[in-house]
Amino acid sequence: MRPFNGQRPARVSPLALQAISQSTQARCQVESVRLAHAVAELSRLFTKERKSLSSQYLDDSEYAAAYLCYYMPVNLSKIQVLLDEFLTETIVGEEQAARRVLDLGSGPGTGGLAVLDWLYQRNPELARRLAVMAVDSSGRALQQADEIWNSYCREADIVGATFTVCVGNLERSVKEPWRDRAKDRGPFDLIILANCLNELFAAAVDPIFSRARLVADLLRLLKPHGAMMLVEPALRETSRALHQVRDRLLQEQRCTIYSPCLHERNCPALVNPDDWCHEERPWDVPASILEIDQEVGFIKDALKFSYLLLRIDGRTIVGRQPDVYRVVSELREFKGEKRAWLCNELGRQDVGRLDRNASSENAAVDDWHRGAIVQIERIVHRERDGKRSTVGRVESDSAVQIIRSV
Repeated sequence: MRPFNGQRPARVSPLALQAISQSTQARCQVESVRLAHAVAELSRLFTKERKSLSSQYLDDSEYAAAYLCYYMPVNLSKIQVLLDEFLTETIVGEEQAARRVLDLGSGPGTGGLAVLDWLYQRNPELARRLAVMAVDSSGRALQQADEIWNSYCREADIVGATFTVCVGNLERSVKEPWRDRAKDRGPFDLIILANCLNELFAAAVDPIFSRARLVADLLRLLKPHGAMMLVEPALRETSRALHQVRDRLLQEQRCTIYSPCLHERNCPALVNPDDWCHEERPWDVPASILEIDQEVGFIKDALKFSYLLLRIDGRTIVGRQPDVYRVVSELREFKGEKRAWLCNELGRQDVGRLDRNASSENAAVDDWHRGAIVQIERIVHRERDGKRSTVGRVESDSAVQIIRSV
């Protein structure tokens, strides 16, 4: 299988890695063996025992060091991959006003740093007009966020960018200072909730309802052409919960999905309890993370996550058309054929092309990869013994093109 098909890998900038490293060395003096153990322990808590994970885990010095050294560069890269995906005028435009970002459940400022670094790599002047407000329940994590931000700005000679921190509980709907401060500092061009939505309202009677209500309230803080970014772990449980939040928001007509979905109907991945939708993007792994991987036996050679980019202005990554699909799996190669799972308003379907039907018209099938948006002139479902085939076929004369790679 070829999951990436030559896509350009994401890469953490040396400036960002340096700022993170300086904060880690200053605040979290942890020897390498203990650091590797903390990384492995956090991985277990993140994936297998999420209910045992304390919301204040970043107050622990070893966990904080593990997160800064290992998980922060990973999560920063995920956010930057998505910044590449949505329309750049959301953040980058001709208007000279400051760009405002609200980073909720920010931890050590991953979202804010990701945007600052992303802007600086493209246009330093835009980075100087950035204003970020970071909210987290851990005061210690916010102190680290402030240190990392200031370290980056010093090294990059960025003057004018502002970073404001606020300790707050995202689950509380009233009497929370961060809400009033966010209203005063908004509206925002971008609101980020990265790897935190699944941790909220776990004890609620209906966690999905509570999470959707929070997101709906936050959408009111966006500028008319702003966007909200929800990033979650690529686990079945957390991804399906995100799909459910998506469906509830759309049923209440709170927003539209800019990406990844190509429709506003119920999520087809929820039909089968074993299905979920997630991304897998190539990544240029930093040497420091490779060292930890070798120590603990991990392989962090790709960025895996689930996400939603929400908008209130109706914009979408491509126009809604019944012949346009998102590839939601890797390209699977079998004897005599290639297949991938595709999704659009018609649902989720397995589509393939027999090798004997390969032609110049459908050659783009060879380059399908997870996340790509493709257009297919015609998909044929054969009937055999009165039953319609569950696999759609691309015939030799059916035109196929990749509208947008990832």
